[in-house]
Amino acid sequence: MPLPPSEKSISVVIPVYNSAAILPELIRQLLVTLKLAGEHEIILINDCSKDASWEVIQGLAREFPSVRGFTLMRNYGQHNALLCGIRAATKQTIVTMDDDLQHPPEEIPKLLAKLDEGYDVVYGTPRQEQHGFMRDMASRITKLALKSSMGTETANKVSAFRAMRSSVRHAFSDYRSPFVSVDVLLTWATTRFAAIPVAHEPRRHGASNYTFTKLATHAFNMMTGFSVIPLQLASLLGFACAFFGVLVLLYVLIRYMLLGYSAPGFPFLASIISIFSGAQLLAIGIIGEYLSRMHFRMMERPLYVVRQSTEGYEGDSHD
Repeated sequence: MPLPPSEKSISVVIPVYNSAAILPELIRQLLVTLKLAGEHEIILINDCSKDASWEVIQGLAREFPSVRGFTLMRNYGQHNALLCGIRAATKQTIVTMDDDLQHPPEEIPKLLAKLDEGYDVVYGTPRQEQHGFMRDMASRITKLALKSSMGTETANKVSAFRAMRSSVRHAFSDYRSPFVSVDVLLTWATTRFAAIPVAHEPRRHGASNYTFTKLATHAFNMMTGFSVIPLQLASLLGFACAFFGVLVLLYVLIRYMLLGYSAPGFPFLASIISIFSGAQLLAIGIIGEYLSRMHFRMMERPLYVVRQSTEGYEGDSHD
């Protein structure tokens, strides 16, 4: 499928982690797809890989002028690395994708064609995901968390394979919290989302670095970092416990009036105390999560720090 004629300036942003073996093939396929574009660049963000990914990126940048590489000081996470690439992009349209070739580069023109219909962000939703049961379950948890920030219809179609207009990044250009969710940040800029079905290939090399635990943690960070729903749930839990306490009090009073004695002592009292203590600790824990995010925000921890780039500069820190 040829690239839409109105989209002649494209930045492809790819976070990289332990993908030295597959990067040359990924770049080769991308260049075949992008060769019809008037202007294009491929931005590879090495998120402190443990293999030779950075050396491979440097070699690809020397071989292909359109390839730009950045390596981060430590592992900041996929979304932080992605934000680094989005901010570094210089073209009119930004495409994001994974580094494992599960997102076929030949599907990019479909995203751009849909974007050309007047949308600001277009997701490539897999027709059938090829991650495995645990990873698919973790993805569902993430989408469930996104519903609170994006709405049900959009959240169900979210994917790491996206095309967006570069202008949307102005809405979060000053974002400074170390907890990043690109999909939530995009909702700060626009409501004009779309999604189209695309192919999703099996992973060719190695195993996914996004485990169930990491995705579940990311989902929890999104819920506490970009939504007040957990606080509302804590309030509802407190109300439910208070209501239950009133019912228990009525039970004790009625039993005393009818039978002349109250409910049996220690087991009953211990059960009530356990219920109320658990509810209080849960509410305090949720509030603590919000306070910790305020604490880290006040510390002004950087979202990422660039150790080196293929363009020669070093130590670029972004708060």
